[in-house]
Amino acid sequence: MMDLHCRIDLYPDPLSVVDCCRRLQVFVVSVTTTPAAYRGTVRLTRAGDPIETALGLHPQLAGERSREVDLFDEHLPAVRWVGEIGLDGSPDLKAAWPAQVQVFEHILRSCASGGGRLMSIHSRGAAGPVLDSLRRFPNAGVPVLHWFSGTLAELDAAIAFGCWFSVGLPMFRSKKGREILSRIPRDRVLTETDGPFVESNGQPIHPWEVDLVTKELASHWQVSWEETGQTLRINLARLTASSSVDCVALSHITPPPKDRPASADSK
Repeated sequence: MMDLHCRIDLYPDPLSVVDCCRRLQVFVVSVTTTPAAYRGTVRLTRAGDPIETALGLHPQLAGERSREVDLFDEHLPAVRWVGEIGLDGSPDLKAAWPAQVQVFEHILRSCASGGGRLMSIHSRGAAGPVLDSLRRFPNAGVPVLHWFSGTLAELDAAIAFGCWFSVGLPMFRSKKGREILSRIPRDRVLTETDGPFVESNGQPIHPWEVDLVTKELASHWQVSWEETGQTLRINLARLTASSSVDCVALSHITPPPKDRPASADSK
């Protein structure tokens, strides 16, 4: 199982989430919202955990936390994943747009200077500008677009650029989301929960429930769970092949253990 976008630090009891991911060997990219949050979140894990704590500065916070780019640069040499970063074109963030662009491009420049990173990228209402920035810094690393919701033309441009895509349950719940999923090449798809903000049956989803996404993918692709898991395993291996990420998850994309916590859909 792989959860390429989750905010472990924002669960009510993050240590219990870490412990369960450790026991079940769920590979998680634990994204953070600010460099200061990264500092605390990385302390939740220990060496050998199947969890990568990503260094982020969320676009929704870029306006008020732009000064943390120096702290971002300080932590960058120690990380292999960067996220959540990106741009957000929501109307209520219009005033912060210049700061968003400045922060995002600072991060991309720093990643490029540092040899590139795996990047979990937010692009809500801003897929075009995100791609424009990525084109300006082609050596920043490998972009993984989290919960892509842009136009089909923007999707085609992202695919042509070489972006990957982490997909979660909400994308299966709308016609547009399913259309996007049908258009993404299967060899660029990864799974995410976006927990704890995404819910299933009224409860926050947890990383070990990412098998619900795999199940939806299998149905959407009209193939078996086993074939879907194999595709995801190969995808993750390819994504990390040219990086220094030691991905312990590759052998764990299998049906969930019988003793794992019940998923929200089974409650």
